[in-house]
Amino acid sequence: MGTGLSVTGLQDLRTVAEGHVGNTLVPGLVALVARGEQVHVEALGTLAVGGTPVARDSIFRIASTTKPITAAATLALVAEGLVDLDEPVDRLLPELAERKVLVRMDGPLEETTPATRGVTARDLLTFTFGFGMVTQMFASPTPWPIVAAAEELHLGTFGPPEPQVQPDSDTWIGNLGSLPLLAQPGERWMYNTGAQVLGGLAARAAGEPFGDVLRTRIFEPLGMADTGFWTAQTQRLATAYRPTREALVVWDEPDGTWSHPPAFADGAAGLVSTADDLLAFARMLLRGGGPVLSAEAARAMTSDQLTPAQKAHGGLGPDFFNARSWAFGQSVLHSGAYGWDGGLGTSWLVDPTYDLVVIVLTQRMFETAQTPPVHRDIQGAAYAALR
Repeated sequence: MGTGLSVTGLQDLRTVAEGHVGNTLVPGLVALVARGEQVHVEALGTLAVGGTPVARDSIFRIASTTKPITAAATLALVAEGLVDLDEPVDRLLPELAERKVLVRMDGPLEETTPATRGVTARDLLTFTFGFGMVTQMFASPTPWPIVAAAEELHLGTFGPPEPQVQPDSDTWIGNLGSLPLLAQPGERWMYNTGAQVLGGLAARAAGEPFGDVLRTRIFEPLGMADTGFWTAQTQRLATAYRPTREALVVWDEPDGTWSHPPAFADGAAGLVSTADDLLAFARMLLRGGGPVLSAEAARAMTSDQLTPAQKAHGGLGPDFFNARSWAFGQSVLHSGAYGWDGGLGTSWLVDPTYDLVVIVLTQRMFETAQTPPVHRDIQGAAYAALR
């Protein structure tokens, strides 16, 4: 397989990206395409409507693209002997011991049955520990009791990241432990919460804040100097926007929620980062895990880890598992490509077949569970540039 990106293809990619940039579309973006040692970057538009230009090193809230990074940190702790994949987490997270499980996911919190076994780190990595988002809860005309209770406890687990309201890690784990599970451990895939719990598990295992776990195990070894749960360099941070029918509405300012350390380091959706930092993380997985993971751990992060029975209940929509499954902390496509998107406006795709990385960072929130056209079109242009 060749290792180049064609000049004509990259010119077309820029044209495609430019077509999505505008004050009512995407105010600004960074699109990075890498193949082998070749790296091409487009930095277009502005950090805010009417603001300063986007640069290659601009910082964006990566939301759920946090998840694979959290998974990698967990596997680093496994290698150190601080976490066991298949041991119940009760030793480190006693708040989650002796779980109760709802008889019906939409039923009263009091109607439960005992869990058949304990929750393991593997369950958390595969999002099968029994708690998280399912599509049915969003179709309900009234909030399910479990959803209402989670909101009252400020878990921030059933919607966009909410670091401004989540309590400290120990309180967060205790609040989650006060609720029943929605399903038996290992029974089915449920989105999001597993990565949040992993942050608490990692902090307890290492005896230090989760942010420090990420810094020492992932960020410093890979040179990811601009990735973290907040940034003091707010002049480089894009304004986050929520689209409405009329216009883009400011959701978070650069000097807002991500300008100071959060009480809860959210391993599911809390990080900010840059295109080059995410490229470094991608290349780590492409090159077999070094220097932060073993080859075995890298394979686990990039290969299907679900059983057919776990997938049979569905994912984020009825077609979710038609073309993909779930590895540790991220999606893996049947084609062998892997990665995960961030609902605040980012996408991260790695295809080992072509040694290809495609990173698209924007500040426009997703409107549905489907990846927006700007990301899909740039990814398509990147594949076209292979020829």
